[in-house]
Amino acid sequence: MNKDQQVEYMEIDLLQVLKELWKRAGMIALVSVLCGALAFGYAALLVTPKYQSSALLYVNNSSFTGNTSYSISSSELTAAQHLVDTYVVILKSRTTLEDVIERSGVAYDYEELTKMISAESVNSTEMFKVTVTSEDPQEAMVIANTIADVLPDKIASVVEGSSIRIVDRAVVADEKSSPNITRYTMIGVLLGLVASCFVVVLMVMFDDLIKDEDYLTQTYDVPVLAVIPDLLGKGSDGYYRQGGYYQMESDRRDQDAAH
Repeated sequence: MNKDQQVEYMEIDLLQVLKELWKRAGMIALVSVLCGALAFGYAALLVTPKYQSSALLYVNNSSFTGNTSYSISSSELTAAQHLVDTYVVILKSRTTLEDVIERSGVAYDYEELTKMISAESVNSTEMFKVTVTSEDPQEAMVIANTIADVLPDKIASVVEGSSIRIVDRAVVADEKSSPNITRYTMIGVLLGLVASCFVVVLMVMFDDLIKDEDYLTQTYDVPVLAVIPDLLGKGSDGYYRQGGYYQMESDRRDQDAAH
C-alpha cells in the first residue's frame, strides 16, 4: 500500500452503543411489539389455513406368503427400508397420481397434486407415512386414503416380491397444520427487535456530533481550550439560566437592544 493512500477506520464505542440501546429501549420494545402484531394479523387474516391427513403403510419385502411360519432377517428389514425411497418414486409417478385423481374425484392436475403429497419413512423403519396437505381437511383425508388404496396394486405391478399394507387410514384433521400463528408472531417480534437495534447502531456509528469535552479528547486527542455554556431555557420563575448565573428576561432584551 502506498503512503499516499489513506485508509479510514470507523471506531465503534461499544459502551456508547449499549447506552444508546438502553436509552431507546422503550422505542425498541414498541417496534418489536408492533412488528409482532403485524405478523400475527398477517398469519391470522391473510394466510389461508391448510390441513394435513396421513396414512401409515408397512413395507413387506418377504417372498413368503400364506400361513407359513418364518422369521424376517435383518437384511430383509434393511432392504424394506431402502424400498421406501422406491415406493415414494412410484407414488409420485404420473400414472399413480392420475389414478388417484380419477378415483378421488378431486379437481387437480398431476403437478398440483404432486405438490400436496409428501412421503417419508418413520424413524428409519420399514414403515412409511403418506401425508396430504390441503385447504379442505375432508379433501386431504379422501386423497390420503385413495393413495393407500391405489398404491399397493401399483407397487405390486412394478416391484416383484414386494408389497405394502395399510396400517392406519387417514382421518379428518381437527386442527390446521399451517400457518403457525405463534411462530409468525415470534418471528415478527424478532425481526422488529433486530431491525430497531440495527437502526440505533447505525445512528451511533454515523453520529459525528461533539457531545462533550470527554468525547472530543477521547476521539480526536486534542486539548479543550474553551467550553460554551449550555442554555437550558427559561425557568418557571421567568429567568434564563445560563452558565451558572441568572439574568432577567427584560434585562436581556435591554442589553440586546443596546448592542
